[in-house]
Amino acid sequence: MENSLVKKSIIKVIKKNIGVSILLVFAVCGVVIISLVPPQILKHIIDYNLIPKSTNRLLLLAIGYMSAILLIGVIDFMKEAILTVLGQKITKEIRIAMMEKLERINTMFFSANESGIVVSRFTNDVDAINSMFTSGIIGMIIDCFKVIGIVISIWLFSRRLGIITLMLLPIIYSITRLFQKRMLRAQIENRILVGKVNNHISESLKNIQMIKAYSKEGYMEDKYIEHLMKNYKTIEKVNFYDSVFSPIIQLIRAAAIGTIVVLSSERLNYLGISLGMVAASIDLISNLFAPIENLGMELQSIQQAVSGIHRVNDFYNENEEECKNKSMKGEHIVSNREEVRISFNDVTFSYEEGEDILQNINLEIIPQEKVTFVGKTGVGKSTLFKLIMGLLKPTKGTITVNGVDVYSISNSEKRKIFGYVDQSFHTIKGTVVDQVSLQDKSITREQVEKALDFVGLTDYIGTLERGYNTEVGKGNLFSQGQKQLLAIARAIVTNPPILILDEITANLDAITEEKIVSVLQRASQGHTILSISHRLSSMIASDTIVILEKGRVKNVSSPEELLQSDDWYRSHIALEKLTWS
Repeated sequence: MENSLVKKSIIKVIKKNIGVSILLVFAVCGVVIISLVPPQILKHIIDYNLIPKSTNRLLLLAIGYMSAILLIGVIDFMKEAILTVLGQKITKEIRIAMMEKLERINTMFFSANESGIVVSRFTNDVDAINSMFTSGIIGMIIDCFKVIGIVISIWLFSRRLGIITLMLLPIIYSITRLFQKRMLRAQIENRILVGKVNNHISESLKNIQMIKAYSKEGYMEDKYIEHLMKNYKTIEKVNFYDSVFSPIIQLIRAAAIGTIVVLSSERLNYLGISLGMVAASIDLISNLFAPIENLGMELQSIQQAVSGIHRVNDFYNENEEECKNKSMKGEHIVSNREEVRISFNDVTFSYEEGEDILQNINLEIIPQEKVTFVGKTGVGKSTLFKLIMGLLKPTKGTITVNGVDVYSISNSEKRKIFGYVDQSFHTIKGTVVDQVSLQDKSITREQVEKALDFVGLTDYIGTLERGYNTEVGKGNLFSQGQKQLLAIARAIVTNPPILILDEITANLDAITEEKIVSVLQRASQGHTILSISHRLSSMIASDTIVILEKGRVKNVSSPEELLQSDDWYRSHIALEKLTWS
């Protein structure tokens, strides 16, 4: 399969563990060959020792019979141990490669795929692939070779019995093929629905406070049950096929053994074989159907793995971000913050072909200008900010900083150019310092403390048990307003020339909002500021207002001029004053 992540991971692990892989081949061959030995010993015990009542070699043959069975168990244990080790190494390689892919994957992927579905590919799908090695394809290969060896052994006993055995194989193959097709469809459907269930749980936990605040527990529970019931029905299909397959094979085995006994009876003697051969043939027939019974379980593991492989490879083949110019240093692009110019050159963007979110945006932002973007919800303001930071690539046109396309700048350099603050602050595992530096070694402790002091958090941090070294876990060490101040500190710690503020006061009360705006007013000195504000009356002082409507720029002017010339802006300001008065 082209660009197959699973194939590459398997080859890589085998090359690194060539000795173990050879030992696995030896174990597989040993299990197949030695499993054919006990029936042959049983034949000799009956024909040459029990029937003639000779005990000369009986003890030796009995020891040989038991030793062969013991050896089968030992080699089978070795095979399972090797498979477990190799399987874990392969899944480790797959997950490492998937994480590396996640770092390169195009941002558009995350707009089209929910987080729970992506997590499901890393967990459920990779675990299904692991089962292919521990209880799937290798076991199926062993069982197939066992079937071939058993058929040859029976043929050597009696050609007629061999023909009967061969007649059974197409029947068993047809039944297996029928179940294979139906189980594959059910497994693929199940993988998709498991991802939806995981995503619903993840989203519910993420938004649990909002759900409780708006008494939406019943709605979320109903949606969860809906997803769960759909998943349950697909699992029922899988379990039904799995449970029916084994009894059918058992019935065929009983019929085959009964036929051998009848045809070998003294009255018919159709097969012309000795009693020892009859006993050995029954043992071989039982051994023939044992691997076929196992094929049902192995088949299920393989179907799960196949669906998992498809989904993992689909993820691995997702479009990646175009090569960024790593040699381009952020400080070279904006060597002088007094000369930072941002240009929107006929920018058009759509998430899906034919459905433009933004259309033909043309703007020039001069150095240290304060620009606020306003418009109705869904008009494309946040999407525009993602384009400005180079997270998304315009469908048409470019956005440049000092003539350099922002999409071509490497992510590691963007932090030296842009400081981004949105309405939600995402903590990471680590100390208070880590929340600001994001564990970037190029950012010094002095820079972090200076940023925290600037936003007014120094005194509060001093009251914490370990100060700046306090671990920020799941507890509520910081209020919502303090988290926004941390977000501002995180944005300004590298002193970037451009600050991007995405509705950062949307979830704050009036007093906290006033404090945040005050900090931002001070932070705006010497910076180019691009902001989105849900309340025009509370935004920081702006030089220019850009009004977006239906994905286009409707108006661009100063706040004072818009109050005189734009009806929408004037009515919006008046409505806010009436609402908040």
